[in-house]
Amino acid sequence: MWALRDVSFDVRCGEVLGIIGRNGAGKSTLLKILSRITEPTEGSAEIGGRVGSLLEVGTGFHGELTGRENVFLNGAILGMSRSEIAAKFDEIVAFAEVETFIDTPVKHYSSGMYLRLAFAVAAHLEPDILIVDEVLAVGDASFQAKCLDKMRTVGQQGRTVLFVSHNMPAVTRLCQRAILLEEGVRARDGAAAEVVGEYLRTGLGTTAEREWPNLEKAPGRDVARLRAVRVRTADGRPAGSVDPRETVRLEMEYEVRKGGFLLSPFFSLSTEEGVVAFTSSDLDPEWRGRRRPEGNYRSAAWIPGNLLAEGTLFVTAGLTTLSPERKQFREPDVVAFQVVASLESSAAGDEPVKRARGVVRPVLEWSTQFTPAGALLRADRR
Repeated sequence: MWALRDVSFDVRCGEVLGIIGRNGAGKSTLLKILSRITEPTEGSAEIGGRVGSLLEVGTGFHGELTGRENVFLNGAILGMSRSEIAAKFDEIVAFAEVETFIDTPVKHYSSGMYLRLAFAVAAHLEPDILIVDEVLAVGDASFQAKCLDKMRTVGQQGRTVLFVSHNMPAVTRLCQRAILLEEGVRARDGAAAEVVGEYLRTGLGTTAEREWPNLEKAPGRDVARLRAVRVRTADGRPAGSVDPRETVRLEMEYEVRKGGFLLSPFFSLSTEEGVVAFTSSDLDPEWRGRRRPEGNYRSAAWIPGNLLAEGTLFVTAGLTTLSPERKQFREPDVVAFQVVASLESSAAGDEPVKRARGVVRPVLEWSTQFTPAGALLRADRR
């Protein structure tokens, strides 16, 4: 982990600030200092107001106490009176969805229950500053969406949110501003979409290219070995980050060391949760059903624009011989890329780009037929 050296910044009331950077850049250390968990060896942090923080599951909870008792304990730590906490209690429990277990000691909670209650307490007891670390990655997708909505509401109410995440689409949707940390230094500070774009373009985010210079150590067997896998834009530029409307090109380079076989290269795309979005095999008519001679090959597949939803997608690259069927190589999650709505699409009010949910978000052809009241709809004869 890098020591923090130059991370001076001001945060305004009502601002939702994202803090991004690769592992070890100093993000969690910064939040622990701001939460008064860690004392800085040099420098200072000036904080005005009550701080509610969620840095790791169970922070501030006592395992022997019930959920109810921990809610009141945390409220007291924030300086709230018992009547203030009681006024928020039902809302906290409903948000956390732990009504049945609220009088059970939290040491018996699952990690998901623990997290839901901890976030509900941190967000609902009206802290002036809400600090949330990557811990939200523990929750399921629906809970994460609910947390993001709550943090957005907290910011709209004039309170400050500091949000650390590796989920770049979440940062661009939630935060107006972001800070990029590199090796303990503030490398970039500005509009969230611009900072995220810089982070991904410089290769500090997901890795969009992987090569094996030494073929003897490359994945593969006697027939074929993998040389490289890349994610590119339609015009061939490296693509660690793409707009949902852009075409994406996946390509793999491989060497066929033993000729005379039918080959089937394929790509498979998965989400951060491990859900397979789709798998596609090579259907190039030039090579389909044709035995391949020895040599070097580059196979590419194009993903059309307006298909992928926002999020991180991991690419698995593989190749199988047919007749007989035998896998030559399969490299899971070998490269990855982020689908992030750009400033232009946001400014244009492109709602399908910003709000689509699911793995894919295709732009489908729609038609609407109007019939005046009292008339019967006729079958569409298209």
